[in-house]
Amino acid sequence: MKIMLPILAVFGLSGCTSTGSNFEKLETVQQVDLERYTGDWFEIARIDHWFQKGCVDSQATYNLRSDGDIEVINKCSLGSSDGKVKVSKGRAWVVDPERNSKLKVQFALSFMKLPFLAGDYWIIELDEFYRFVMVGEKKREYLWILSRERTLPDKTLSMLVEKAKSDGFPVDKLIYNGVSE
Repeated sequence: MKIMLPILAVFGLSGCTSTGSNFEKLETVQQVDLERYTGDWFEIARIDHWFQKGCVDSQATYNLRSDGDIEVINKCSLGSSDGKVKVSKGRAWVVDPERNSKLKVQFALSFMKLPFLAGDYWIIELDEFYRFVMVGEKKREYLWILSRERTLPDKTLSMLVEKAKSDGFPVDKLIYNGVSE
């Protein structure tokens, strides 16, 4: 219960933002094939937040559910010598069925769809072969760069970071595989 209250508070408050945002429109990719998108993704970089503090070697696994939603399983090592692993399970659902590039993700009470508890998950860059992806949201507070492999070529990572910067994300706050640079 101690863990649930902060999660409820953060995602509950995220629904209270004003509609007149100061941010310019954030473009998402034209089309996402959810079947191709499912599977394992390794985190290459992220803007850190309390729910991932101390996480290294983060990995996300997405599976299609029978109801059309997506099961989300996030896990990471807590970087300690005792091998502790943190696992979070949730669900995601598409909010733009024409593109499938905007989703909502919910971890608290994920057995029910509660949009006021869900965060935005916008796919803003996706390799045509589904080898890497960049995910963010319109307020530019969250950003993840993920790959099917544990590493990305430097050139690819640089291109993604530059795109994120040009999209208005605070790339100076990125941490790479759980380590600040």
